[in-house]
Amino acid sequence: MKLRRRAEPNVLGFQIAPMVDILLVLLCFFIVTWSFARKENELDVKVPAAEHAKETNPVLNQTVINVRADGAVVWNQKTVPLPELTKRLKELADIYPDYAIIIRGDERVPYRFISGVLDTCRAANIWNVAFATSSKAE
Repeated sequence: MKLRRRAEPNVLGFQIAPMVDILLVLLCFFIVTWSFARKENELDVKVPAAEHAKETNPVLNQTVINVRADGAVVWNQKTVPLPELTKRLKELADIYPDYAIIIRGDERVPYRFISGVLDTCRAANIWNVAFATSSKAE
């Protein structure tokens, strides 16, 4: 008499390939989000000190614009002339109506350069503008 054999269950071990795939996707995600969330602080821009200054965390829909002591406007670590800055800010304002700009002006920069950046923001229809300061050392 011929008896059927029971099928032996396949014991699957820990599969490493899907785990590596998931880890690589997570690594790419964190690298991309880290680069977007990075604060842009020019080392050669020393912002003025304020008594009640607060450290803010970078959020989405905000950009830091640095104004150096010589009046050069720096955005994304590149010097940008004001007409090009206006064009870029208009594109951002069209996509994100509540876009925020943080102006980091050097403490030695003449105010006419800061007002030029403010006027550029206004021309681009960006109303959410803040000024960066550092806390006073006691």
